[in-house]
Amino acid sequence: MIQINLRILILVLLSAIAVNGTSFAQIKKDKLLFGVAYYDEYMPYDRLDSDVSMMKEAGINVVRIAESTWSTMEPQDGVFDFSHIDRVLNAMNKAGISVIIGTPTYAVPTWLVKKYPDVLAITPKGPNQYGPRQNMDISNIHFREYAERAIRKMLEHVKNHPAIIGYQIDNETKSYGTSGPNVQSQFVAYMKERYPSLDSLNKIFGLDYWSNRINNWNDFPSVNGSINASLNAEFAKFQRSLVTEYLGWQAKIVREYKKPEQFVTQNFDFDWKGYSYGIQPEVDHFAAAKVLDIAGVDIYHPSQDKLTGAEISFGGDMARSMKGGQNYLVIETEAQGFPQWVPYPGQLRLQAFSHLASGADMVSYWHWHSIHNSAETYWKGLLSHDFQPNPTYQEAKTIGADFQKLSPHLANLKKQNQVAILFSNEALTAYNSFGPGTYNNVLRPMYDLLYNMNVGVDFVDPSSKEIEKYKLAIVPALYAAPDSLLQRLNRFVKNGGHIVYTFKSGFSDEHNKVRTTIQPGIIGEACGIRYSEFTDPGKIGLKNDPFLVGKADNYTEKWMELIEPTTAKVLAYYDHPAWGKYAAVTRNNYGKGVAIYIGCGTSTAITEKILETAIKSAGLWGKDQSLRFPLIVKSGINQQGKAVHYYFNYSAEPRTINYTYQKGIELISGGAISAQSKLTLPAWGFRIIEEQW
Repeated sequence: MIQINLRILILVLLSAIAVNGTSFAQIKKDKLLFGVAYYDEYMPYDRLDSDVSMMKEAGINVVRIAESTWSTMEPQDGVFDFSHIDRVLNAMNKAGISVIIGTPTYAVPTWLVKKYPDVLAITPKGPNQYGPRQNMDISNIHFREYAERAIRKMLEHVKNHPAIIGYQIDNETKSYGTSGPNVQSQFVAYMKERYPSLDSLNKIFGLDYWSNRINNWNDFPSVNGSINASLNAEFAKFQRSLVTEYLGWQAKIVREYKKPEQFVTQNFDFDWKGYSYGIQPEVDHFAAAKVLDIAGVDIYHPSQDKLTGAEISFGGDMARSMKGGQNYLVIETEAQGFPQWVPYPGQLRLQAFSHLASGADMVSYWHWHSIHNSAETYWKGLLSHDFQPNPTYQEAKTIGADFQKLSPHLANLKKQNQVAILFSNEALTAYNSFGPGTYNNVLRPMYDLLYNMNVGVDFVDPSSKEIEKYKLAIVPALYAAPDSLLQRLNRFVKNGGHIVYTFKSGFSDEHNKVRTTIQPGIIGEACGIRYSEFTDPGKIGLKNDPFLVGKADNYTEKWMELIEPTTAKVLAYYDHPAWGKYAAVTRNNYGKGVAIYIGCGTSTAITEKILETAIKSAGLWGKDQSLRFPLIVKSGINQQGKAVHYYFNYSAEPRTINYTYQKGIELISGGAISAQSKLTLPAWGFRIIEEQW
């Protein structure tokens, strides 16, 4: 039986990270993957042969299977039935369709819960009940024992099957709020490793407050009831580490069976706002991705009149950044999805190629077929409930044909951006403790504005080794950060970098403890500012509309730092009878670089003007910035060494643009495009130009 403790967790994680990964380019150099999730065991009747035939007709060349049907594979304790897996593997192999097979661990069978009720997580809301997926304690010894057996039995059975190109470990893994006695005891061990002195722990976390002081390790209380933001932030960090360790544990098992040419991936998801929205609070994506060969993501987004492509771009930029610029897999995205997401004609193609433009080498739908019962009855797949060809399927056929034809030109697209957004899971947790609003509601609007201006973006986090290679860093709400990171950012500016901070940056240390210095602490040196008071005045303007956005958009809200410049130039003052002498936005020359500080919640129009100023100041305002949303430009270098430019029209009206690069070939039509020519983009349409030497 598996015993979980901190030292073992660390050793397992390190061993998983140490494994030499396999790049996707090594596995499939010239082939874009176009896929679906397929669950033969969900089908109301046997139609595997007809499904395979329809997949072939649509150009589907990969399916993912098995990750959600543990109870079908192991119907009773120790009794295994792989017939549903074998049948699909054999059918796909015969048809020349590749398979990604998932470990079946994210939904536990009834017999396991009956035998060991403790596999269900205890959360701050109480014990979980059986029924939903992802309701288990991923660190529970009984869950681990039986999950490992299930993984090994399945892999031992399928490992030599020629259809398999890769393995997906688990599914959209998170900690699921697990915080019962088992997890609390692990957390105490974790804290002992980091803070062996209780006096030091009490001081660092401010536990004297409200008599929360811990005087004996045996008295360490459950964090579930804690009012201490520092302790809660550390527990959230610990829960994220459970996810990293768990994925590393699974990856290590899979690597015992996989072949060198096969990959290990995971389908990370994002913060959810009815669709994929922002940084995932429960997973440290950059740490967890280290145990994978290839990053995979699930990206869902509004469609029809609300389709913007921003979620596709955001998720893609994050996935690409997880592995240092490596191409990634879109393991799940919608075909039809919710009723309000059934795509307009042309939108499915627009979406698919938008994924490629951000660096995806696979686009796969959740899922092939619509479900006829249970929880996701009205989440529609590529096929509707009648399984007949529909307009979405017919459009998918054109995507499959184009992917096959254009793979040599579009696969493995490399992107080099000069703008980075610095995000932090620790800052997210800390900021969300106090607001205003949420961290993602600060970060995501700034990303969207850069997207709308056609500014390519990478993501970096405090662990990133190459922050300094970028010319411009956007730093939203860096509320909690160690001195070393803030000093590093000061050096970044001093050595010639440009940076844009928002309010509440640099405010507390890495333990979510507010600094005792005049704010914004260490970064005040590079920003050339100071403040000691802040307030929430409601909605007020900036004096004399300094960014020329007009009366309706000249406002700030939610937060207001009363900034005094030391060396900074004031770009905007508050228009307020009491606070009018204080700066709202500043710009400071520091060494060879420039730091802009936004001390309040600015309107979208003002934020856009500030970012435009920063981009121009960094010398990054180029050809693509002549276009704005709904006209989106994405570029990269293909594996033939040629520049490829995607032009997307995210609107219901045709648009005409000027093509500003050197002559090329329009890859869809094969037509020649001359430099400075005009391109017409149909409604919800796109063009792809490959430059010719």
